[in-house]
Amino acid sequence: MAMNKNTVLAWATTIMVIVGLGLIALGAFRYDDVAGWGFAAVGGGFFCIAWVFNALKGRV
Repeated sequence: MAMNKNTVLAWATTIMVIVGLGLIALGAFRYDDVAGWGFAAVGGGFFCIAWVFNALKGRV
């Protein structure tokens, strides 16, 4: 299976979205104190980076 740059970026985007969802779920369901807000914020950051990776497909 040959992986070019676009395939690598697609996999990175998918993995980062999954990790972001996991962090947001941890913040929402596991931690009830201030740490939950931190987990959710980091999960949102993962979404932002995944969005950038998705925008870079076809341009790199």
